Amino acid sequence: MIRLGSVLHVSANRNLIVKLEKIPRIGEVVVDENFKPVGDVFDIFGPVTAPYAAIKPKISNPEILVNKMLYISPRKKKIGGIQPG
Repeated sequence: MIRLGSVLHVSANRNLIVKLEKIPRIGEVVVDENFKPVGDVFDIFGPVTAPYAAIKPKISNPEILVNKMLYISPRKKKIGGIQPG
């Protein structure tokens, strides 16, 4: 697991706003400390030196994640164009 950053708040349009420790790719799946998927990276914004991300939540009550650390799962690397099983 790779630390993404901590949740600052939930925006007016219900996205989780995260202060990033590591910059993810748009669309990457975000999980909590129990590997439970909580959403997808929707947008990355702010200054290059201190970026933020908007996470589109897949859970019904995203407020419970405020002040919690979120993570991204490392991707499996392709070997010779074939995805390892």
